[in-house]
Amino acid sequence: MLDDRYIYAARNNAELCDAVCRAHGSPGEFREDLWLCRHPVPRFYPNAVTLAPNHNLLDLIEELLAMRLPRGWAVKDSFATLDLAPRGFHLLFTAEWIYFPVSRMKQIAAAGRSVRWEVVHSERMLAEWESAWAASSSDTSNERVFLPPLLDDEDIAVIAGYSDDRIVAGAIANRSDGVVGWSNFFAPPNDVLSFAAESLTEIGKAFPDLPIVGYEHGAELRNAQTLGFESLGPLRVWMSQS
Repeated sequence: MLDDRYIYAARNNAELCDAVCRAHGSPGEFREDLWLCRHPVPRFYPNAVTLAPNHNLLDLIEELLAMRLPRGWAVKDSFATLDLAPRGFHLLFTAEWIYFPVSRMKQIAAAGRSVRWEVVHSERMLAEWESAWAASSSDTSNERVFLPPLLDDEDIAVIAGYSDDRIVAGAIANRSDGVVGWSNFFAPPNDVLSFAAESLTEIGKAFPDLPIVGYEHGAELRNAQTLGFESLGPLRVWMSQS
């Protein structure tokens, strides 16, 4: 039987995708087993996120293919059950859904603080946060991803870690269905684990008494497991080649 936490993690991520797309004026739609957006989406975001391990979703994906979306649009196969290669997709990456129980929050909250943390509350702060987030991955694009309407969503908190007056770390939290998503985390590379723990503590303050979910792969997955995250199951991201 499929772990409910797995389903909640996938739904939570789809909720964030929908919020980011709505902020760009490209709202998505929730079907029973799939979130999809029929419009061009911000970079790094998919046009579809599966919400259940249902092979019948291929019909809806065929609808998206017929719409001739811009080259490189993606499908987040949340349960790693779809084979989209025959439909002109290539596998972009695989990852693991992760889950951090409330019971472990006190353990990481006991550590000290390396920086001052704040919830982003103004357009200026959000622009500064995104600039720091982009710089952390050497992203030189001037195309904004996170727009001011996100600040009006009571289920989203963008958190920033300040050293003096400069943002050096951050993450995005989004609440849905009794869980909180942790995504877009960035921090100085020399002390990632400490900053990650601090960001989780801040998320726990913004949305108390809720478990935290997300997904990671590679070194980031190993770091999350070191912090106390449990792996729930795999996901795959497929990218269209046409």
